[in-house]
Parts: sequence; C-alpha cells; structure tokens
Amino acid sequence: MNKSVLLKVGLTAAAVAVVVAPLLVRAAETKAPRYEVDMNWPKPLPDLQVMGGLGGVCVDKNDHVFALNRRDPPAADLNAGRQAPAIIEFDTDGNLVKAWNNFENMDPRLHSCFADKDNNIWIAAAPSGVVQKYSHDGKMLQQIGKKGVLDSSDGTEKGTPLNSNAAQFHMPSGIYVDPNNGDVYISDGEGAKSNKRIAVMDKNGKFLRQWKPEGMESVHCLLVGKNGDVYVCNRQNSRIQVYDKMGAFKKNIELPWTPVTSPENGKAKESGGAVVALAFSPDERLLYVLNQNNSRIDIVERETGKLVTSFGRVGPFPGQFVQAHGIAADSKGNIYVAENRGRRVQKFKLVSR
Repeated sequence: MNKSVLLKVGLTAAAVAVVVAPLLVRAAETKAPRYEVDMNWPKPLPDLQVMGGLGGVCVDKNDHVFALNRRDPPAADLNAGRQAPAIIEFDTDGNLVKAWNNFENMDPRLHSCFADKDNNIWIAAAPSGVVQKYSHDGKMLQQIGKKGVLDSSDGTEKGTPLNSNAAQFHMPSGIYVDPNNGDVYISDGEGAKSNKRIAVMDKNGKFLRQWKPEGMESVHCLLVGKNGDVYVCNRQNSRIQVYDKMGAFKKNIELPWTPVTSPENGKAKESGGAVVALAFSPDERLLYVLNQNNSRIDIVERETGKLVTSFGRVGPFPGQFVQAHGIAADSKGNIYVAENRGRRVQKFKLVSR
C-alpha cells in the first residue's frame, strides 16, 4: 500500500474518531438507570390488616421504609380485615419490622415523613398545624406548633392563611432536618387555600426565617441537597423551584407534561400535578419526580434539569400507579412509591445504572 493510500486511511480513521468520540461521551452522559418492580415486596401484613390511603413514605439510615397509613380503607374492606396502624415500618426484604399508632398526638391525614441523622422520624400532617418528631416505637419526642391551631385568621382551616413569622403552620407538607445544625425546614402549603412558604426553625423549634416561593398555588414538598440547594415542588405549574438555604432564588427546573389522550377542547387538565413529590438518588446526581398527571416517575438530571427516563403507568397492577403520592429512595438506589388511592407502597429495584 503506497503512502498516499495510507495517508487517506489514516485521515478517514481520524475523522471517524472525531465524530464517534463525542457520540460515545454523550451516550455515557445520558445513560439511564433501569428499574423493575419487586413483586414480593412488601410481605402481606399480619392479622388480616388492611391499609387505607398512603400519604407518604420515607427511608431511615438502616434502609427501613416507613409508610404513612391514613387509615381510611373502604368500609367493605373492614368486613374482611382489620385496620392497620398508622405508621408501618418494613425492612429491605419487605418484612414488617414494627407498626404503631399515637392517636393522642397524631393527626390522621398524614402527608410526609423524614428520617433525621439520629434516625428519628419526623411527620407532617395536613392540616394539623404542627410537625412532630417520633422515636421508632412511636414515642413523640418533639412538636413544633400547637396541634389543631392553624396559622390562620381564626386558627382553623376556614380562616385566612397568615404566613406568619412564627413556628405555627397551616398545612405542613414536607420536612427536612439539617444534619449539621439541626435546623428544620418545612414546606407549609399543601392546599391551594393554605400558606405558601418555606419556614425554617432551629433544633429547638424557634422560628428563624421564611420565604414565599413565587408563582405557586400550593407548596407541596421540599427536598434539600448536600450542597444546600432547596428544591420546592410547584405542583400545578410543572416545575421545581431551587433556592439556597436563605431563600435566594437560584433556578427553575421545568418539567412540562403532555396528556396521552388529547382533550377534545385542546386544553390539558391537571389530574394531580406533574411535580408532586421528590427524592434523590444516593449520589444526588438524579432527581426522582413523582408525576401524578402521567402516573409515572420521571428521572431528571439534577444539574441540567434534563429528563433522562421515566417508568410506570396508570393502573392497579404491579409497577403501575393509582394516585401515587409519596416517593423515597434507599442507599442502594431502590425507589419506593406510596399510593393514596392505590392504598399500597411498591418497591422498584435498581437493576442497571
């Protein structure tokens, strides 16, 4: 082979490498994790216990899963079963670890939970007006706010929400406890006729500060990253709004949705919202976003806001959702989804990264 041919071959190979290399890089950057439902998780509850709607789910440092049972099953279910307790703890294999009630202190409309660095379980119920910290066996350790007294003009749900500079709430929807200083971040605004704020207390429950995210009909959840970014669910407007811990706005992550069946009038109608609840992957590279409108979990790159992949569909079968309402992830990247109308919690195993 003469030198001119060798030169042409070399140039062609180099050109191919230039074209292919960026494609390989982009493919590596956008590789999507894959999940499958664990058909054997959780195990059936004992003593014919049945669950009502589930308000939320969280995972502690032992990768134990806590489901918030609102104890409102159909009456017909109680002909064949017994009420399950409000707080139900499962291990990673789906075995029941413990279940308990605290009727004296706990409001029945449970909404979300959070496990702090000491493995205490914080619970928000809307519209209770309080957030509470519990031990694993159901002993209340701390309460912020006064139960049954809402932050409104008359102290009730019917009053005008006040967004007061105080450690009192209207419809607390989400909780985060800072592992460094114990500050408690609370999204207060589960309903459209509620407060619309992020409130911050110190570890003793003293009010520190608040901010009111703009353009929100409700403030349905929050999630805080290790870097201090605060992610707030704008449920009705299909986006995540990102702030620093002092409430300074940083960016929006837009997550537009499209109905599978086009409406006759051409106007899409919300069926719960496209950003209802959030969780992080273990390395916080990804956001898991509960999209009620499409009955699926959207997986989004945290830094870029790019939608990487989705899983799930509407329906009652394993791997499908009937009004999913809460989401959490364990240290191995498995995802847990709690359903309100579906009255169950499902585990989705990470099978490839």
